[in-house]
Amino acid sequence: MTTLQGTTALAQAVQLSVAPVFLLAGVGATLNVLASRLGRIIDRARIMEEKLPHGSADEAHHVHERLRVLSKRATLIGRAIGLCVVCGLLVSLVVTGLFVSAAVGFNLAAPIAIAFVVALLSLAAAMVYFLREVFIATASLTFGGTRPPKASTPQGSEQRTADSGQ
Repeated sequence: MTTLQGTTALAQAVQLSVAPVFLLAGVGATLNVLASRLGRIIDRARIMEEKLPHGSADEAHHVHERLRVLSKRATLIGRAIGLCVVCGLLVSLVVTGLFVSAAVGFNLAAPIAIAFVVALLSLAAAMVYFLREVFIATASLTFGGTRPPKASTPQGSEQRTADSGQ
């Protein structure tokens, strides 16, 4: 391989690696969001745990219920973080493989393609875990200390049962 061919191959490798590098930047931003959410969940859990020794049995039951929700959310975010890290590592291997393939002349097309597909699948799975965590977080919201009625409950059923008791 002449110097010009080698330089051309490396230039093409740089061009091919631009998209995976942008993906890597997006994964890094996603990891930042996920880590922030995990930090908030942990902070909230610590605040709830501090309330346990000082409350009544009913309050302790309520705190334990909230802690179970926070634990589930932390588990989902932890899985999403793990999958994003796997994605980042695989994308880094893709970029490395592109340069090694161009510099040394090995045909690494199949391993590079497999690594890239697995990286995208890892990212997609991480997004599913993140979405599940968001659904749990929004479902556990309370407004003014009360939970809004579930959508499956007929709108006027609470009023009818209250009216029938009079």
